[in-house]
Amino acid sequence: MLKLLCLSLSCVLALAACDRTSTSADAAATQQSGAGQGDGDHMVSVDTPEPVAPPPRPRAQAGEAGWPQAELDAGKAWISCATDYSSEAGDGTLLPALDRASVEAALAPCRDTGLLRVRYAGKINAGFAALVWRLAAVAEQLRLPHRILDLDSSGGQVEAAIRAGDVIGESNWTIWVREGSICHSACVFVLAAGDNRLVAGKVGIHRMMRISSKATSRAELNRELREVYGNVKDYLERNGVAVAVADLMMTVPNRSLRLLTMDELREYGLDGTNAVQDDLERIRQMRKCGDASCAARTRFWLPSTRSARARAPIWRRSTPAAWP
Repeated sequence: MLKLLCLSLSCVLALAACDRTSTSADAAATQQSGAGQGDGDHMVSVDTPEPVAPPPRPRAQAGEAGWPQAELDAGKAWISCATDYSSEAGDGTLLPALDRASVEAALAPCRDTGLLRVRYAGKINAGFAALVWRLAAVAEQLRLPHRILDLDSSGGQVEAAIRAGDVIGESNWTIWVREGSICHSACVFVLAAGDNRLVAGKVGIHRMMRISSKATSRAELNRELREVYGNVKDYLERNGVAVAVADLMMTVPNRSLRLLTMDELREYGLDGTNAVQDDLERIRQMRKCGDASCAARTRFWLPSTRSARARAPIWRRSTPAAWP
């Protein structure tokens, strides 16, 4: 267990080595979305105010049973078995399709390293949620312990983000927003779900908007969104993120974007270790040992992982040759 945890921590620190911290001045800006940038195509959209039921945990089973047809129609995914994207291999091999055979073939080489990095660039929608579910199922089947989702997304649909996030929360992923990448709008809910979150790119938020809204007044619009925001707050709470994020979203018009500073990301629980997962791992360790000495070891062991994560800026200055 300790050997596996140390390897996981080394993967997290290796990712941190790839990035440099963005300046607070840039992150503090509130940007206006222009039509020329196409941001209107990536607004957070909510189609229904009904609660989103968490999906079943992915099961490692053979064949196509339980794999309905799906298509990655608003983004692309690349599969790599290493953290270093500056090498000749770059972000790896483009995933051609979401059928089981294609996903298994793409992930199979990662058995040699035990590490899977998925680079996703595109919108958060039903196709993305299907991608995450299938990746988690095959990663579990192949027993790949180190799983990294390398995100670059301007947002999409809230429901799809929550479905994907609930799968991520049950299948041990690190979420990475590397330098030069963005995670805006609904993408923030995906970021929230990771066991670890590493952020060096831009993270932005704004209000949600129902594309099927029939509201004709502020009061009607508020009633439509009230239950949706309740579901969002429940989701943030179970992922160790401050519900203040949802409140802050409410103050930013849907056509604008509020970038979060690095200090805000840490304050809201969107950068670093997932607090809920951290507590869960400690409980599991104490339950496994079942004695006072194990509890004492757990008290000292878990903070040591957090202190190592806090030293990540030193690793960010490392050269590529120093990466694992």
